[in-house]
Amino acid sequence: MKKVPLLARIIIAIILGILIGSFSPEGLIELFATFTGLFGNFLSFIIPLIILGFIAPGIGSIGRGAGKMLGLTTGLAYSSTVAAGLLAFVVAGTLYPVMLQGQTASQLENPEESLVEAAFSVDMPPVIDVMGALILAFVIGLGISRLKSDALLNVMDEFRSIIQLVIEKVIIPLLPFHIFGIFANMTHAGQVQTILNVFWKVFIMIILLHFVYLAAVYTLAGSLHKMNPARMLRTMLPAYFTALGTQSSAATIPVTLERVKRVGVRERVADFGIPLLANVHLAGSTITITSCAMAVMYLQGQTAGFGSVAPFILMLGVTMIAAPGVPGGAVMAALGLLESMLGFGPAMTSLMIALYLAQDSFGTATNVTGDGALTTIANRFSK
Repeated sequence: MKKVPLLARIIIAIILGILIGSFSPEGLIELFATFTGLFGNFLSFIIPLIILGFIAPGIGSIGRGAGKMLGLTTGLAYSSTVAAGLLAFVVAGTLYPVMLQGQTASQLENPEESLVEAAFSVDMPPVIDVMGALILAFVIGLGISRLKSDALLNVMDEFRSIIQLVIEKVIIPLLPFHIFGIFANMTHAGQVQTILNVFWKVFIMIILLHFVYLAAVYTLAGSLHKMNPARMLRTMLPAYFTALGTQSSAATIPVTLERVKRVGVRERVADFGIPLLANVHLAGSTITITSCAMAVMYLQGQTAGFGSVAPFILMLGVTMIAAPGVPGGAVMAALGLLESMLGFGPAMTSLMIALYLAQDSFGTATNVTGDGALTTIANRFSK
């Protein structure tokens, strides 16, 4: 299997998961769920360490330009997220009156409740949460940069080497099995099929918007570097398909990092940019949440004007910062905004969760692939 490219292994895992999940008995699915649960817990444990191990030495090695690099990267991420949300608002507002004419919504069961649970679980609490790791990485990295501490930088470089070893020897080899288990469980539960049968038009529009966004951002990145955007996108495909299975931008960091370096981004920029963007850039998820929220409002007979949706999108870009570490975390982080800013009630909230979780993978895959383009843009403007 080591000779099989990672992209091929991921595609095989997805196909086998769907096929085997469609006819396997619940006992076998429970076995798959147990493995994915254990592996998922390990990912939750290691993700903050990946963030700390890559961002801190990344900032420290950049030197005096660390503050500028941080501002540039986060500015690109926020601008991209807001622009993606506004794109979804314009397209949904134009198409929904035609696409959803005459349709009404009924409350759907939360799809998470239909999944087969693991036979047992081993709790692996992270030593620090995602946001804490992010802040600590900034503090240490900027401190190294300011003090020019070679000793501390060497310690963080050694720590990064340990994390890279875990990624190469544990995470990457087991990732296809994790993806297989996720898709087998989802197929067995029938959660995706149930929701897609009702909202397939909305999902097709969302996926097309994801592709439009990726085409736009890679066209910009390619023009700045005089590179072929289509070739850049092809290079990033393994990251796209990995995120499709893991439903987590943070869990896909190892693959995204390796791919973006193949695109031609300098190592120090990639090591800094990718872990950071995995936690602050959610363009694909914003397209999905905005489109789904407007669909739910429309089907409930409510209007979604620019005056109410635009502030929601601006706040969404900030609120979901810690969401990528958890599959489906973006919509969970957005629930407070949906209730306070868009007036969602309990029935609408349940419907929103059902809609989002049914295709969470595609939004996450767009986030991750977009990270590659933004890092390439940052590479162009960094020294």
